[in-house]
Amino acid sequence: MNRTNIYILLFLVTIFANGAAVAQEHEDGSRPEYRRPNFKTYTSLQEALQQPDSVFILSLKGKKLTAIPTEISSFKNLLVLDLSKNKITELPSDLNSLRNLVELDLSNNKLTSLPNGISAMTSLRKFSLNRNTIGTLPESIGQMSSLEVIELWDNEISELPQSMRSLRHLRLLELRGILLSEEQQKEFLELLPDTDVMMSPPCNCKTR
Repeated sequence: MNRTNIYILLFLVTIFANGAAVAQEHEDGSRPEYRRPNFKTYTSLQEALQQPDSVFILSLKGKKLTAIPTEISSFKNLLVLDLSKNKITELPSDLNSLRNLVELDLSNNKLTSLPNGISAMTSLRKFSLNRNTIGTLPESIGQMSSLEVIELWDNEISELPQSMRSLRHLRLLELRGILLSEEQQKEFLELLPDTDVMMSPPCNCKTR
């Protein structure tokens, strides 16, 4: 068995294990906490493109990217994508083709919004968006049913979409470093009563 087949076999085992975890969730109401898969991390796009079917974790952190490379859509088995510490301003529609992705890190970029099409990434469990300038989240985020962790600290969030009530697996919402009034914080806590919502002390700022 060659190396590529071994990687694919390991990938299938991982997917099976995830399926078993979901089945357990239906029986006892619990779900194992998300942990990053243990595969080789590719840090070079050129190297990864030499065997795209064997790439499960790709880190292009700090590569001075101003846009997400179109080649990313070649990695159909990708589970983890780290694009943090770049200068990305928007998300392309072909990013939604990564249907197996469970972790996406877009922290420290120049994003101001997210496209509605992001909801197609229904396998995503951890979504990191720290240190951007995002003001609102799309209503479609409520369709990302696998989300467990959303990190948004140091953004410009002033309200949350009501659809987030549907995120029944959401364990943690990180909102520290965002100026929020006591009224806004109360609204967020009422919207997500079963989620650990992390916020800085409330400000005396006016509500919207």
